Amino acid sequence: MVGRAEALSAYRSLIRATQKSFKGDSLMLAESAVEVRKKFEENRSVSSETQIEKLLGEAREASDFISNMIVQARLSSSGGYVVKPGKEHSGATLEIPSEELLPKSSS
Repeated sequence: MVGRAEALSAYRSLIRATQKSFKGDSLMLAESAVEVRKKFEENRSVSSETQIEKLLGEAREASDFISNMIVQARLSSSGGYVVKPGKEHSGATLEIPSEELLPKSSS
């Protein structure tokens, strides 16, 4: 039987992944924590072991994706964005967001 400990472990793993990927970005840290909590709360009453296993699998995939596929771009002093992928990102494809998604500089 799938236990509460496994769900808590998956939750903590997701929170750690978001804390690592969004370090220094207070808005993304807060919003991702709210979203993770919301998803777990939405499924709190699920009792089917098959469904719980499926949800835990999705949580593990999300944690892996956040840890290995997301790199936070940082605004440099020159006004451009700098991306510094780590070892865990090797082999990943870099996707640059479109200009519409990037905030406009105030110059």
